Amino acid sequence: SFYEELVSEGILKPLTAPVEGMVVKEGSRNYVAPQGISSVVKYYLEQSGAEVSYEQQVTHISLRDGRWEVSRKAGPPEQFDVVILTMPVPQILQLQGDIVNLINESQKQQLESVSYSSRYALGLFYEAGTGIAVPWAARYIADNPCLRFISVDNKKRNIESPEVGPSVVVHTTVAFGSQHLDSDPAEVQQVILSHLQRIVPSLPKPSSIKCQRWRYSQVTRAVPNCPGQMILHTQPLLICGGDGFTRSNFDGCIESAMSLAEAVKPHL
Repeated sequence: SFYEELVSEGILKPLTAPVEGMVVKEGSRNYVAPQGISSVVKYYLEQSGAEVSYEQQVTHISLRDGRWEVSRKAGPPEQFDVVILTMPVPQILQLQGDIVNLINESQKQQLESVSYSSRYALGLFYEAGTGIAVPWAARYIADNPCLRFISVDNKKRNIESPEVGPSVVVHTTVAFGSQHLDSDPAEVQQVILSHLQRIVPSLPKPSSIKCQRWRYSQVTRAVPNCPGQMILHTQPLLICGGDGFTRSNFDGCIESAMSLAEAVKPHL
């Protein structure tokens, strides 16, 4: 039903563009978000009517008079009746305050067992009208020590237009990502570009480039035998969920979201 709704709203479309080297699982269907994956999140936030504050880095969570006091890097602390954490699991374990003592030993072991792959993503942006002469919209690379995936993003999303410049997105291999996790991003960018140049020598010079370090890319080991969420404290409710409690794809995120919603409902 989630897919049907998102397709009917035009947020998702079936993937029709040619993807070279993709492993197609029997019975699975692939979709693309023409306006980018953030459009899925924005759609649900809009549906919820929630007031969203961005760029608020949470540092401490503590109990104050039967409510949660949440402190952030900038600005005064705020109080809440229910707190739901869906950041990567290692970041939950980095939080300070009463939360440190509220996570019991068995939960701590479970959370510490979660692991993520790390990688770099590179975006190359071009002026409108630039031609990218490749026969595919995206391509998985099996035999390169640095690059795993290249996508001509507007082609993959099926939104090619003479007014909008094309963009190319590159993802590195997991091994390369973990080896260079603390390297200088400018140096990493040059290494990625040199590999890209060898694989796709016909690529024109971009007008701008963005290199993104992706420390928590995909869950390689989720919380074991988990219903999609974990309650850290019942009254007031402190609960965590997300793909670290299921798996890193849209189905995994929805599964955790449904499980979180069921657990939170009695507290509303």
